[in-house]
Amino acid sequence: MEEVTNVMEYEAIAKKKLPKMVFDYYASGAEDQWTLAENRNAFSRILFRPRILIDVSKIDMSTTVLGFKISMPIMIAPTAMQKMAHPEGEYATARAASAAGTIMTLSSWATSSVEEVASTGPGIRFFQLYVYKDRNVVAQLVRRAERAGFKAIALTVDTPRLGRREADIKNRFVLPPFLSLKNFEGLDLGKMDQASDSGLASYVAGQIDRTLSWKDVQWLQTITSLPILVKGVLTAEDARLAVQAGAAGIIVSNHGARQLDYVPSTIMALEEVVKAAQGRIPVFLDGGVRRGTDVFKALALGASGIFIGRPVVFSLAAEGEAGIKKVLQMLRDEFELTMALSGCRSLNEITRNHIVTEWDAPRAALPAPRL
Repeated sequence: MEEVTNVMEYEAIAKKKLPKMVFDYYASGAEDQWTLAENRNAFSRILFRPRILIDVSKIDMSTTVLGFKISMPIMIAPTAMQKMAHPEGEYATARAASAAGTIMTLSSWATSSVEEVASTGPGIRFFQLYVYKDRNVVAQLVRRAERAGFKAIALTVDTPRLGRREADIKNRFVLPPFLSLKNFEGLDLGKMDQASDSGLASYVAGQIDRTLSWKDVQWLQTITSLPILVKGVLTAEDARLAVQAGAAGIIVSNHGARQLDYVPSTIMALEEVVKAAQGRIPVFLDGGVRRGTDVFKALALGASGIFIGRPVVFSLAAEGEAGIKKVLQMLRDEFELTMALSGCRSLNEITRNHIVTEWDAPRAALPAPRL
């Protein structure tokens, strides 16, 4: 097999290896999949304004997220049911993240429990939360995540109902019978029934709370001391409400283009959200990041870091833990090179002036710089 030289190449390898139902579940987006393509395409409309003749012999990519020091602003987004991709599933992801010195977010719908993931060893881990109709289930889950040493809750707020993913409907998607949603096993919510459309859509309709609102973000803070990241914000209005509700951070996300189609790409929504947050809480991004250049563009537009989702499951399917490690290393190396070639030695040197976008006003001649 050819050597993998970029993150995108893992998708084709995963497609060859995985059953169609599983690959389609990971790969597809909602309805026309316009936003799915746009999450990628939008990055290509942002160009660099590199600064030259700067000593870039030493580059520092390290940063802190909610007070936790990590090696780079590249983290792992929550993706469900990773044991469908590889028998080691979330265990492999946890080990790869820890080895790379970065943060893993575990999905509520993981095929390994919070306790099992914690048992892989040290590491900074966040827990993605879906709010179930039964709030006792939620409270129990949050407590277990806290006890297992998870450091933050990423509350998914864009899924009162599951988006229409037509591949899952055609394939009658269901969690394979030898797997379960491990966090819910003891609560009789760990299995997914075969349905006449998508088994996951039916599960969500039955279990996930459609009444979820800002008051629940406040309720969550009464049951946990963990910081809460609101995941799924795309507008300035909701960014301001997130700040008011006491969120510790915002993740600009369109759920990998799997929920509402024809929302903007996350990189296009980012600046609006950053401006609205006014520096009061950090803003992160997920969706469409496949290159180190994408990471740089997100940081130039004000993100404090990014999360990757599909590249993790595709590389996991292809090569297990080693695949995820390679994805993190390739993104790290590309990002470091982009920084060097742009004249940035640390993350705080990456500015809005290092990029140009379609919506920027034409540049007036700036005053002549002094050497």
